[in-house]
Parts: sequence; C-alpha cells; structure tokens
Amino acid sequence: MKNLPHLKIAHLPTPVESLPRLTASLGGPKIWVKRDDQTGLALGGNKTRKLEFLVAEAQANGAKTLITAGALQSNHCRQTAAAAARYGFDCILVLYPVDASGGSEDRLPSLSANLLVDRLLGAEIVLTRRAEREATLDQTFQAAWAAGRRPYLIPYGGSNPSGAAAYAVAMQEFLAQQLPVDWIVFPSSSGGTQAGLVVGAQAFGFQGRVLGISVDETTETLKARVASLATQTADLLGERFTFAAEDILVNADYVGGGYGVPGPGERRAIDLFARKEGLLLDPVYTARAAFGLIDLIRKGFFAPEERVLFWHTGGAPALFADKYRDWLSQPQAD
Repeated sequence: MKNLPHLKIAHLPTPVESLPRLTASLGGPKIWVKRDDQTGLALGGNKTRKLEFLVAEAQANGAKTLITAGALQSNHCRQTAAAAARYGFDCILVLYPVDASGGSEDRLPSLSANLLVDRLLGAEIVLTRRAEREATLDQTFQAAWAAGRRPYLIPYGGSNPSGAAAYAVAMQEFLAQQLPVDWIVFPSSSGGTQAGLVVGAQAFGFQGRVLGISVDETTETLKARVASLATQTADLLGERFTFAAEDILVNADYVGGGYGVPGPGERRAIDLFARKEGLLLDPVYTARAAFGLIDLIRKGFFAPEERVLFWHTGGAPALFADKYRDWLSQPQAD
C-alpha cells in the first residue's frame, strides 16, 4: 500500500483495552475497545487521524486557511480548529444547528463544550441553517479565495479519500496490536472511518467483519457512500480494490430521532459504559453505536464465543454542551 504524505499529530498507537465488567454485565461475547478518543489533539477523537493526511495536503497546496463545516457541536470542527492552530493556519468553521430550534444564522448560542473550544482555538465561526450549509460553505470558500486567504476545503467529517486513507493505516495499526477479533463495531455517518477500515481490512488481511452503526443515514445511503469512498481510497493508496454496496456492513436500526437527537437507548449506553468501565461516550456518535452494540448483544446477534472490538471514535466533550444538560441530568433507573 502506497505511503501518503502525512503529519504526526495523533498519539499513536491508541491503546486497546478489555472491558470485562461491561462484558459480564451484558452476558454476551467478550468486548474490547480501541481508544481513538485518546488521539491527543484538543481532547482527541477519530478526526485527528484524518487531519494528519488532510493538513499535510493543505500544506503541500500552499494553503493558509482551513475551512470546514459541521453541526454546532461538531467534534470534527473542534479538531480541525486545533490542527489549524498547531500548524499556523487560519480556520473558518461553517456551523449549523441540527434542528429548527437550535439557533439562528445571525446569533451564536451560548458557548459550551465543542463550541467553546472552537472559540478558544481562535476559529472564525460562520453560522448558517442546515438546509443552506452547502451554499454557505461555498460562499465562505469563495470569499476567502477572493480575499487572498488561500483556503483549503476539508469535507464534512474529513471524509474524502485522503482522510479515509488514515483509517486504512489505522487498521494496520490495530492488526499489529495482535488482538484477534471477529467484529469491529463503530459509529458511521460521513463514511470516511468505515471506508478506510474496509480498505485496510482488505489490504492487510483482517479476517473479521467491519460493522458500522449508522448515526443518521439509511442503510442503502450509507452502504453506497462507503463503497464509493472505499473504492476511491483504495485507488489513492495504489490498491486495485473495488467495493460494491453489498460488501459494506451497516446497521441503521438505531438512528432514532436523527442526527444529534439522542434518546433513552443512548442514555442507557452512556450510563452503562461509564458505570461499568469508567469510559465516557458522546451523545451523538459513540453512544448511538454503543446502544446498537448493546442491543445486538442482547438479541443474540453475536455468538457467545465471538470477540467484539468497539472502536471508540471520541467526542466526549459534547457531553458538556448546554443542549444536552437537561437530558443528562434526568435520573435513570439502574
């Protein structure tokens, strides 16, 4: 597999830990966790791996400003702002609320969690509405270009072939840690993490299965997205792999109220991981994937003798967002 230019930003390799108390509580297969919440950049997360490749590409193109977009509490935007600060780029974030009542295009909501960190890191924030995010992102890029700021556009979630390539390399890293597992389970949305893992699994001979728990998309949409991106990523890495939608494993049974709208299942997952293993999940991504993992175990989806790795993609700072304060403060039954 071709080596692409990249920076060394993340704290790698991230550790793999067993989760014996969670395993015992669920009475199912043995569970491990890959701690990509510990990548180190501004409270960590999976996007740091992608930014190693994306920021190197921006440097090679002579860029001076990083521009990307996401929800108001985007983990990807937080890490992009941190990478920009570390390597001397300006940073512009196009942010939008995830529901109709979540703010407006002309007034920034109270600063908390990821949004507060964005400000501390010096990012410029452009507010928009979700339906107008593509147009606003394009306008922001064009304005920066016209002003001579030499912008480089990072896609949602860092999910293009360069970003996804980071997770092909991450699969190689995991296999070198010599923990044989039958399943890798993680949240999937923009598709870059899953596409990279799929390419890495093929390139490095992973014998298990790679299952993305959809955060917000239908099974058909996410399978097609990941298959296309995986094929492009393999080509970038010099591998002659092609992937079809039927090659991609996705479960979209847990999207609930949609992106950024967690429910009782996510809350129970947050409590269970915290109380059994001292492990923090975020309300949007990892809690939804953990909810799916827990429910699948209880339904007998995994054989008792199988070994399951939960790939923790980070995002815990979102726990401290004002948006989720009341939801998290409500008492839960044991």
